[in-house]
Amino acid sequence: MGHSQAEKAASRERVLRMTARKVRAEGVTRPGVAELMNEARLTHGGFYKHFASRGDLITQAVAAALAEGTAKMERAARENEQAPRTGLIDAYLGRQHRDAPATGCALVTLGAAAGRSGDDSKEAYEKQVRAYLDLIAGLGEDSEEARAEAMLTLSALVGATLMSRAVSDPALSDELLTAVADQLKQHAPQATSFAA
Repeated sequence: MGHSQAEKAASRERVLRMTARKVRAEGVTRPGVAELMNEARLTHGGFYKHFASRGDLITQAVAAALAEGTAKMERAARENEQAPRTGLIDAYLGRQHRDAPATGCALVTLGAAAGRSGDDSKEAYEKQVRAYLDLIAGLGEDSEEARAEAMLTLSALVGATLMSRAVSDPALSDELLTAVADQLKQHAPQATSFAA
């Protein structure tokens, strides 16, 4: 790859990464092309060298934001080798995750937007939901019950994080995270090790 091609690829990747952070933090409707390119330190006119349209960029950024979550979830599960589900729950329902939506799980911030978007966004969202369900179900016994438990767990993780970010009372926000984490850990089966 020539020097200019390498620079072009690096610029495109920078815009995509920065846009993925923006859509996690602010949603898909707010960031405009001029704002995104300015933050990436590129000219507005250069945008079309990298993406066909704003919609093309947002679709790709949504897919990138969603895909980043699997590695984080797997790392969280590995941190507690004796109880990987507990590690995952603690990381997901922790203050650090709640307070950093730009780098947090995109399922929380992009759910409503994916539901209103076209097929590409829905497919990317569904792919990530399925990946998380497989991961969570794999932390317990392999059964239909484990799959249902994974659905309940993922729904509780996403919902509690969403609500904890949306309320104005810090005490209620903390309580949502703690209470849901405690309930999930009490009722969810635990694997003896993480195997992914």
